[in-house]
Amino acid sequence: MTEKQAAGEEATAPPPEAAARPPSRQPIGFIRQVELVDRVKSYDPEADEDLLNKAYVYAMKAHGGQTRASGDPYFSHPLAVAAILTSLRADPATVATALLHDVVEDTDASIIDIDKLFGPEIARLVDGVTKLSQIELKSEASKQAENFRKLVLAMADDVRVLLVKLADRLHNMRTLHYISKPEKRQRIARETMDIYAPLAGRIGVQRFREELEDISFRELSADAYETIATRLDDLQKNSLSAVLELANVLRERLSAAGIKAQVTSREKRPYSIWRKMTQKSVSFDELADIYAFRVLVDKPEDCYAALGVIHSNWRMITEEFDDYISAPKPNNYRSIHTAVIGPPSADGRRQRIEIQIRTYEMHETAERGVAAHWQYKDSGAGDTSVEIVTRGQYDPYETPRRLVEMFQSGEDPDEALKYAKLELFQDQVFCFTPKGRVIALPKGATPLDFAYGVHTDVGDQCIGAKINGVQRPLRTALNNGDVVEVLRSDHAPVPTEWESIAVMGRTRSAIRRRIKKMQHDETVALGRSIAESVFTGANLEFSIKGIREGLKRLGKSSVDDVLSAIGRGELPVGDLVEAVYPGASIESESEIRGASMSAFRPRLAISGLTPGVQVKMARCCTPLPGERIVGIRQDDGSIMVHAISCETLEEEDPPQERWLDLKWRDQEETGAAFARIRTTVRNGLGVLSEVAGTVARYGVSIANIRIQDRSREFVDFIMDVEVKDARQLAHMLAGLRASPNVIDAERTGADDHDEL
Repeated sequence: MTEKQAAGEEATAPPPEAAARPPSRQPIGFIRQVELVDRVKSYDPEADEDLLNKAYVYAMKAHGGQTRASGDPYFSHPLAVAAILTSLRADPATVATALLHDVVEDTDASIIDIDKLFGPEIARLVDGVTKLSQIELKSEASKQAENFRKLVLAMADDVRVLLVKLADRLHNMRTLHYISKPEKRQRIARETMDIYAPLAGRIGVQRFREELEDISFRELSADAYETIATRLDDLQKNSLSAVLELANVLRERLSAAGIKAQVTSREKRPYSIWRKMTQKSVSFDELADIYAFRVLVDKPEDCYAALGVIHSNWRMITEEFDDYISAPKPNNYRSIHTAVIGPPSADGRRQRIEIQIRTYEMHETAERGVAAHWQYKDSGAGDTSVEIVTRGQYDPYETPRRLVEMFQSGEDPDEALKYAKLELFQDQVFCFTPKGRVIALPKGATPLDFAYGVHTDVGDQCIGAKINGVQRPLRTALNNGDVVEVLRSDHAPVPTEWESIAVMGRTRSAIRRRIKKMQHDETVALGRSIAESVFTGANLEFSIKGIREGLKRLGKSSVDDVLSAIGRGELPVGDLVEAVYPGASIESESEIRGASMSAFRPRLAISGLTPGVQVKMARCCTPLPGERIVGIRQDDGSIMVHAISCETLEEEDPPQERWLDLKWRDQEETGAAFARIRTTVRNGLGVLSEVAGTVARYGVSIANIRIQDRSREFVDFIMDVEVKDARQLAHMLAGLRASPNVIDAERTGADDHDEL
């Protein structure tokens, strides 16, 4: 099922109870062709009329007799989407895209046809919107994640794709009541509340966000919606005269101070009220913004003058004050928010009043968001184009770009969606770089989040931070107005606990990506060290070219994959030797299958053996030169060599007649032997490399390694090492235990089932 089908755009008859439910706002009517063109030309006199007329006629004919679930002609939907976008003063190409956005998916038209008739720009936009609807995945959760991924990738190329998609979703939500299945309405409403409404807010199209939230809220919490809507209706009926009086008083006070201002009452939205009631744990009557006014002035300095007049006449509510002019929101929203205790109402209670103060230009941005930054220009005959005009440091593509970076980094779509929701939903604080650049962050964000908020490279090089000139821990919560200096290094570590102190989704995603890469690089280096040691011990050349030629036999796609698998202990080095040198003749110590160390056992320099007898070294104790040893004759006539202190030997207690008195020859004749080490270390980047370095400092080589268990705090692994004698092993173990990152290191044997 496509998203469009799920949204109820098929021609299906609505059930009586669904059809009877009134929409939150009546759908835009079937406007005439000339009216749509006039709307566009009212704000863009140079708009290409032929383009709009051709798109209107083409889409109407293409959809023909198709109908929607409401029974309306299907063409009413793209026409309504186009009309919605004219309220944002969208450029002609966007309006034409809105008219055409369903023809490729729902009719016989193709993108090639659109390109030929309307040009590459509109074909690209239509293709971007079309691809967002062609998603079919097994689970709803995965579908939502993949849907969102495609959305942010498409809008990265052109934010107009997002605007068409938001207008499309808005009209579908206005007609949501025609969908017969309640569970489908709920799912669409939840997706709208989780993704589309906050995205609209982040690009500044507040009118879209508020309506999407209200319709979703009504579907998801019908009782709460009706309760608040009823209270708002009662308030309007009973308090209209008081509201008008307050507005007049406010105008008079501002005028007396020489401030030219427009004062209007603001329409309150049920979901906005519900959100504040739940966030602040207050009742409807306790909210400060049930009575709300907006003051519009000409210049920014007039905003502060008006604020002074208001605060000098009414007592302010301190916790309700926010200055988004000096510290704009990331979507360039600028306004002063304040709340005051007004005059008593008819029942004697003091009225709490919220007031927003902004310039007309700020109001335009607040209403139209990213669309307020469009500037139309005539690029030639019949070719009207649009460019994004930014003011100051505002970048309307910042949120889309950050989300795209997250999804393009290879993050699992479900995880990326979770992080993206953190980006979209959390309240914000505004901090400054030492040079004065404003960085917007989620509330509770840390200097680590700040570093990644500045730039991914800055975050990757972060080793500490100063807040307001004082060095503070990276887990410190930032406050509005903090000046943060990031301390950097080209070789910055990435402690695993960093992910837990990051608040911003983008930061967590980047840290996880770095940890994965550094762990991969570490295991590749460790695997190479092990492989080179084993190849050298077998008198074989270690060759990257040879490994590359053996990739198919190993079932790996790259040399790094092979070396990483060896470093993680998932691929025995013996398998690599066999893949690079098929059929190579290598002496084997015994039947230790999969243990690559056993293939390179040096000659046994033991006295007391009968010439020609088969000798096996006991896996339970892996005796080393310098230790007291004993031989046990086996049923097949071979000799199993144990350390005299072997616990397994004591438990088995073989008959005395099978014992042989053995001893190692002189050290220079002994060569090397292998021992197995069980080690527990702290889980951190570089710890395995540190262990390998410690082993190498004692002249010991690692033959193989296998990670047995990895938790958030610790890593347990087994190492097979090549040593000269027990003395060298003891010194190496002492060195390992002295390392601050090593919890324990001890020699161990190997059970029959314990294969590397």
